[in-house]
Amino acid sequence: MGGVEPLPGSFRDPSGNVYQFEGRIFRTVNHCFSQDFDFVTSTGLFQKLATEGLLLPFEVVSSDVLGLSDPKPQYVLEAPRLPFISYPYEWSFPALKAAALLHLRIQLTSLEVGVTLSDASAYNIQFQGIQPVFIDHLSFRRYQSGEMWTGHRQFCEQFLNPLLLRAFFGIAHNAWYRGTQEGITTGEIRKLLRWRHCLKWNVLTHVVLQDLFQNTSTKRTKSLQDHSLAKASFPLSSFKAMLEKMFHWISQLTPLNKGESTWGDYDRTCSYSSTEIQSKKQFILEFAQTVQPALVWDFGCNTGEYSEAALNGGARNVVGFDFDQGALDSSYRRAVERRLPFQALFMDAANPSPNQGWNGHERESLQSRASADAILALALVHHLAIARNIPLVQVVNWLVMLAPQGVIEFVPKNDPMVQELLSLRQDIFPDYTAEHFMGLLQENAVIIKNEIVSKSGRVLVWFKRT
Repeated sequence: MGGVEPLPGSFRDPSGNVYQFEGRIFRTVNHCFSQDFDFVTSTGLFQKLATEGLLLPFEVVSSDVLGLSDPKPQYVLEAPRLPFISYPYEWSFPALKAAALLHLRIQLTSLEVGVTLSDASAYNIQFQGIQPVFIDHLSFRRYQSGEMWTGHRQFCEQFLNPLLLRAFFGIAHNAWYRGTQEGITTGEIRKLLRWRHCLKWNVLTHVVLQDLFQNTSTKRTKSLQDHSLAKASFPLSSFKAMLEKMFHWISQLTPLNKGESTWGDYDRTCSYSSTEIQSKKQFILEFAQTVQPALVWDFGCNTGEYSEAALNGGARNVVGFDFDQGALDSSYRRAVERRLPFQALFMDAANPSPNQGWNGHERESLQSRASADAILALALVHHLAIARNIPLVQVVNWLVMLAPQGVIEFVPKNDPMVQELLSLRQDIFPDYTAEHFMGLLQENAVIIKNEIVSKSGRVLVWFKRT
């Protein structure tokens, strides 16, 4: 097929698949779905949603562009390539909430023109910076009068239940979601509920009763199609009311124990003086002005303060990574308030998202999804080398491998933050020195510039991989 690559996450849909070819992104529309696609197109819904920024726009191109013949698609759509693909198990609470509200908004808008969504997969949504956008054009189909919400269960498992996990119990959804990939089942979330939760109408409707129905359906020998509820007519007005109430409920959800975070307010409580912070920002600004990277990965992004400095310097997009929920929430607020092309994702640098899913490739690892033009690794090295016992040589080699250029911060042992890490353990890190760090870095990179930015001797190093 001359370099045409099917993207591994789209193989489940018989209606069509997604392909990558010469750096461009295409989606096929197979004959079995062409009537629904034609109908949705005729309503003007695609154009309306794309104009409002809710749906990824597309252009119909020649069906021969990919050279596919078995079977030959009815249509081929070309959509813009997103700078980075992220997954729901990497999203922060406010990002997952924004994605859930987007799905409901699109469903309500679609019903106005006789269209509905065939599923409610969270993987159908991506982010352009902080803005969620729907990407699956084949999820839209003609609405059948009286039909139930076919995506209700999936919506609850992939959107609602993960949000409730933190809203009710203060537990982040990320590790659980990553382990299952399909979200958190209603049966699992129900086991955690207390009576006070079950007295709420929304919880009773979307968790308790849904779990009871699922259990009843599983135990019966008759198929779901024979179940009386599956045959019931669901008035369109009731369908819309259900979606609107769900939208209102989710829009009011907030994390429990919001603000209890180790690093969420680090930019206000850290040991840096205002002068030192400005020196650090200026270093990042000059780096970005010179390199002009299209995509920056910021490991240990915290509240996004230095990601913003990179954007101010000319970086087009920044994807940040942190494991602290408070920091991620603060990063999201910063990006929304300042309209930054910046997305902060949950990730432990010592345990980044792997290849997983069907055949080990359905959901791709961090490095398989994109190539960064530059990285920032500020106040990260000591957490990996000392807190996680990863040899310094491996930390340095990993960071240099991630991007051709970047800025790494080395925090010496006499710094208060490192002293805190060492306060409850033996110092078994004799090679953790600035000299050894610089030597390791120079084995695979050229040091363009370095600067001491704190009284304790923290140093920023701008490297270029050789």
